[in-house]
Amino acid sequence: MTRFGGGALGRVIRSGVGRRRVQTVVIAVATMMAVASAVVAGSLIVAANAPFDHAFAKQQGAHLTAQFDPAKVTAAQLEATREQTGVTASAGPYPSTTIRPEDSAGLRMPTLTLVGRSDPKADVDDLDLRSGRWATKTGEIVLSESFAGPAFKLGSTLKTSDTEGSSTLTVVGLALSVSKTADAWATPAQTRALASADNPLTSQMLYRFDSAGTDRQITDGRKKLAAAVPSGALLGSQSYLETKRAADQGAAPTIPFLIAFGVLGIVMSVIIVGSVTSGAVGSSLRRIGILKAIGFTPREVVRAYVAQALIPAAVGISLGVVLGNVLAVPLLDDTEQAYGTASLTVAWWVDIVVPLAALVVVGVAALVPALRAGRLRTVEAIAVGRAPRTGRGQWAHRVAGRLPLPRAVTYGLASPFAHPVRTVAMLLAVAFGTVAATFAVGLTSSLTAVGEAQDPEDRAAVTVFAGGPGPQPVEVKPEASAEGNSEAPPADPARIRAAVEAQEGTASYYATTQEDATVAGVTGSVSLSLYEGDSRPGSYEMITGHWIDGAGQVVVASGFLERTGTKIGDTVRVTLQGDTRTLRIVGEAFDTEDDGMRLHAGMADFPKAEPRTFLVEVKSGVSPAAYAEKLAETVRPLGGDAMANSPSQQDNFVLILQSMAALLTLMLVSVAGLGVLNSVVIDTRERVHDLGVCKALGMSPRQTVGLVLASVAGIGVLGGLIGVPAGFALHGIVLPVMGHAAGTDLPPSVLDVYVPWQLVLLGLAGIAIAMLGALLPAGWAAKARTAVALRTE
Repeated sequence: MTRFGGGALGRVIRSGVGRRRVQTVVIAVATMMAVASAVVAGSLIVAANAPFDHAFAKQQGAHLTAQFDPAKVTAAQLEATREQTGVTASAGPYPSTTIRPEDSAGLRMPTLTLVGRSDPKADVDDLDLRSGRWATKTGEIVLSESFAGPAFKLGSTLKTSDTEGSSTLTVVGLALSVSKTADAWATPAQTRALASADNPLTSQMLYRFDSAGTDRQITDGRKKLAAAVPSGALLGSQSYLETKRAADQGAAPTIPFLIAFGVLGIVMSVIIVGSVTSGAVGSSLRRIGILKAIGFTPREVVRAYVAQALIPAAVGISLGVVLGNVLAVPLLDDTEQAYGTASLTVAWWVDIVVPLAALVVVGVAALVPALRAGRLRTVEAIAVGRAPRTGRGQWAHRVAGRLPLPRAVTYGLASPFAHPVRTVAMLLAVAFGTVAATFAVGLTSSLTAVGEAQDPEDRAAVTVFAGGPGPQPVEVKPEASAEGNSEAPPADPARIRAAVEAQEGTASYYATTQEDATVAGVTGSVSLSLYEGDSRPGSYEMITGHWIDGAGQVVVASGFLERTGTKIGDTVRVTLQGDTRTLRIVGEAFDTEDDGMRLHAGMADFPKAEPRTFLVEVKSGVSPAAYAEKLAETVRPLGGDAMANSPSQQDNFVLILQSMAALLTLMLVSVAGLGVLNSVVIDTRERVHDLGVCKALGMSPRQTVGLVLASVAGIGVLGGLIGVPAGFALHGIVLPVMGHAAGTDLPPSVLDVYVPWQLVLLGLAGIAIAMLGALLPAGWAAKARTAVALRTE
């Protein structure tokens, strides 16, 4: 015989691949889907590894963002700061100011930091232009991608303020700065034109240092820069470490989720590829015996059948890498939005490691049965290849035959016991598919509950502001020499309250304010939310304890309890505006704001505090928008404002994770179904002669379909019984880990999301996966003509 791939051996290989076209296609497709799943899973696991650090390095992010007073320092002096010791790169100076625009619907936005840049590319903070183009002329603006949504699409407009004659800007692009150096960008001329006495012009400089891993190193670099410019020229600065900590905290909850799906995908890929390949070789034992009978050596037989498995598998692996990269694109886009990072792509080494690993799995899976076949005597190989070993599974046929079911069904139910290894592989595929479906359903329900639990104040129909600006973006920290915030003085809360009560359509309301307070034993200030009136409509989901319902009570988050070592029932001393109160902790709230250090208490405990916001519910039939518009006309002259809240919508982050879970689950279930399909194809081909005998004895096509489907029914039931509890347990493990990564425990409404009817349906999912995988082979078996089946060897 000739070497591998040539002569008679080559003809055997080509004949084996071409003769069993259905099985060859199934091997290729199953391998393709398994490899695609592994590529996606590997990519997501890589993306979950320090996403901010990777994006920061890719964008050459700014270690320090500094604002200078252009009246005290010249552009030349600022450019000279790049020569300071420790500075490795810099960009700027860029003109910078702040604006508080209105969107096209007339709703006021938070105060935005606007920076003038003529190009998104730079040595530091190389912006990622995600869509559209850069602003090149007056009247154009590029927004941070965090504003992407229905309100700010390309081409939408916004007014720079709510005053008469304010400029109108058109959104021409959306960009991402990992360093968070600005909220929006325009041309330098446009930025200078929008500066005013209330929003003065500053000069922004961006720096990278040779050592910037700690807060102290950043502080040392900032001191050197301050010393290099005239006194008082440095107005404020922002360290990238603050942005990194916030980004890492935001990304942390997704990491357990991605790893869980990634491990499921990789394990299932190995199972499917191994079972598909070993099944293909194992089903050819009789032909192997014939080859040995006509003179092929055991080594040549092993080569031939390993090659027959590798050829279609190699095609499937190649296609799987391509498909995996295509499928990874939308998931990585979702991951970018979840992490707020620059463009993520499939790591190059994933496209190398996954196919190589798949080839190894295929090779090993094919080699084991091929070696076993090569060692068999010729007569034994022919006999084993014709039918399962004598007596294997006969007990199952005897037991099934006693069931009050049609003979075709009992025959099918007993069939899996003839090939226990193949049956175990099918069972694992179905079980893993059911695990993925169960976990995805629970995860989706939990994420929905998280979305509903966040920002409970948004549940109110109308929000009324008692003067002062709304929520502010993260801006540079002012230095000691910087001037204070020019914040509008608040309106008289009593007059705003009276206007709310007098407004026709008011059903109920409660008031809130947020202040900086100090807590004994806690370094620095903490955020204190105070409530006046019945605040239960705006209460947070409780993990333990209860919401504030009287004086002297405080509700805290998990982070506060963990950092202070306190528990429900303990007391804390809180000081606000020189007024100290001892409050008892009565509840642990599901609140992740301010690193879990925000406190919630009654306004009556701090008489000096005054409400800044009123949350209003309107009467049935009253339009919140019309109500807010009419109330705004009354309160604006008083220094306040009113706006209708949008209908409660899920957070983008939650929607992203839900879409990722749905796509990943669909992939894993498809891979499981293909694994079943391949095993049933092999089993049906092996029993085609037996099926011909059954048809000759009167078995109808419908009974043939029932026989084949019954052969996987038990596997589907058992896979569901294994997969549902395993998926339930995986949800119970991963969700708390996601919560702890975000710095909080989770309330029962987030954890206890499964209902009995869901679990029953998920158990049936195992049967559905098995049946769908067996449906095509069942149809082929039913259509096979009796005479052809009887002649098939």
